[in-house]
Amino acid sequence: MLRDTPGKAQRNTQTMNTTAIGNVSADGINIFYRYAGPPDAPVILLLHGFPASSFMFRNLIPLLALSYHVIAPDLPGFGFTQVPSERNYQYTFANFAKTTEAFLDALHIEQFAVYIFDYGAPTGLRVALDRPDAITAIISQNGNAYVEGLGASFWAPVERYWASNSTADRDALRPALTFNATRGQYVDGSPHPDKIPPETYHLDQALLERPGNKDLQLDILYDYRTNVALYPQFQAYFRDSGVPVLAAWGRNDAIFVPPGAEAFARDVKDFELHFLDAGHFALETNEVEVAGLIDAFLKKHKK
Repeated sequence: MLRDTPGKAQRNTQTMNTTAIGNVSADGINIFYRYAGPPDAPVILLLHGFPASSFMFRNLIPLLALSYHVIAPDLPGFGFTQVPSERNYQYTFANFAKTTEAFLDALHIEQFAVYIFDYGAPTGLRVALDRPDAITAIISQNGNAYVEGLGASFWAPVERYWASNSTADRDALRPALTFNATRGQYVDGSPHPDKIPPETYHLDQALLERPGNKDLQLDILYDYRTNVALYPQFQAYFRDSGVPVLAAWGRNDAIFVPPGAEAFARDVKDFELHFLDAGHFALETNEVEVAGLIDAFLKKHKK
């Protein structure tokens, strides 16, 4: 549920499915976000992952906005959200969740379904642990909560870094921050790589190249180990809350692999799984299908 209060945030009234942009101050940060849809409609919060931003939802938002009020913020360190240097912000997933909660409060959002992808998954699930009654449903698009979902080819060197916290193991991950790696996240595993707009990975890489951002990203990747430690709590939340979960998962993703999607069935009473013929950024070229799955699922679980 969203309650609009004039003057509380710099945003225009948006009643059509055309996407608008806004900025709001929350947790000492100027948060950039995209939104669309009737303000009195049920809310869907879209949380992006690495190395993307709310731009990844540019095609999904207008489709969902026909029936929902859709909001997609840029997390700190990503997209166009601005973090003042004097804020001395610590880029951890615990703080991402805290900032997201402050963002929700600034917009007076009390109840919502949440779309979790990549880094957006532990961020959104930490919010769910803190505010379980606020979450009406979860849509997981390659948003992991199980060790089975960690693809070995990607995570093995990351886990070495977690174990050692050494400069050598940290530097070994720098190739993951290059243009080829960013592009690979979009096109690898896609049956239609030629149809993925190049501005997606070019924008992500341009933002990664900002001074200091790559070291910040390595800090965030090191902190990801704290999410794995929370997996049992996330799973207990699924069991105890009874929250319905829809998984729309890129089957060919090497980062978060299919067993991670299938594992939800162990803990989620009301679970629906759809594999997409896609890679990590499964939303690219599959927006219409995903929007249809989300709409049918949320209507089925309308409260």
